[in-house]
Amino acid sequence: VLAQLKRNANASISIWQIRLTGSLIRFNLISTIDLRVDFLNQIPDKENVMNTEVTEHIDNAVKSKTTTTSSDQKLSSVSIVFPAYNEEENIERTVIEALNVFKKYFNEVEILPVNDGSTDNTGNIIDQLHDRHPEVKPIHHVKNQGYGGAVKTGLTSGSHDYIFFSDSDGQFDLSEITLFLDHIKNHDIVVGYRSQRADPLHRKINAFCWGTLVRLLFDIKARDIDCAFKLFRRSVIDSATLEAEGAMISTELLAQAQMMGFSLKEVPVSHYPRAAGEQTGANPLVIFKAFIELFRLHGKLNDKNFSLKTDFDR
Repeated sequence: VLAQLKRNANASISIWQIRLTGSLIRFNLISTIDLRVDFLNQIPDKENVMNTEVTEHIDNAVKSKTTTTSSDQKLSSVSIVFPAYNEEENIERTVIEALNVFKKYFNEVEILPVNDGSTDNTGNIIDQLHDRHPEVKPIHHVKNQGYGGAVKTGLTSGSHDYIFFSDSDGQFDLSEITLFLDHIKNHDIVVGYRSQRADPLHRKINAFCWGTLVRLLFDIKARDIDCAFKLFRRSVIDSATLEAEGAMISTELLAQAQMMGFSLKEVPVSHYPRAAGEQTGANPLVIFKAFIELFRLHGKLNDKNFSLKTDFDR
């Protein structure tokens, strides 16, 4: 009996040693990682779903600016771009919200929903929105050209002084454009970064790895490059040479803007779970194409024969 107890005790000690060793290894690994704020935001602990201080700051800032602005205080005009692929459950709500919000702060508003070859009722919905709201100017791709292709079409079709783009899935609160208005007066670009990304864990991990690689290759001074909440002066869009058809569109645009010396301001924005429809960003084919574009763009921007436009007007 004593011998058996001794063997059990030794086994218990070994198990605790293994557990302790594993904990030390995990601790050492974690201590060597640069736990930057954007990484913690993208992959939060399940018990800490929201960054309370940042969220309260956003809410208070929006509340302080939600009153309608008089015409002499409004900005001149804005083109709003919404790329849309099979977003029949979201596109109408998103467009109507944009109309209601942006009319408060801009004298002229046009909304450019880009139907990227959708196979559902997205195209018909945006055509009907145009019939009711002339500010809505639908654009249709007969064939799907990819996220970047839809964004590029919208950006280059905008006719107003400022150009804003976001996704049509309703994961952003468009009233938070109020957080950008003061900054765009002094900067060429204002980009949002998701204070707490409301996506599944695997998408957060993918986004962190992808964002880290992109920043290493292009040295872009933005913590959330692909956040789809961006406001540009028209001169930025007119000055860029956009070729990306997929996920690299934001990287291409921001990298060129940085090379040309345009100023950029980052602002935290809220991010919410998708209420309807399906995301396509994690599709293996989409990811594969993104890597092809990544290295193609890196080669282009580092090519000695590549020249940026220099005749832009700030």
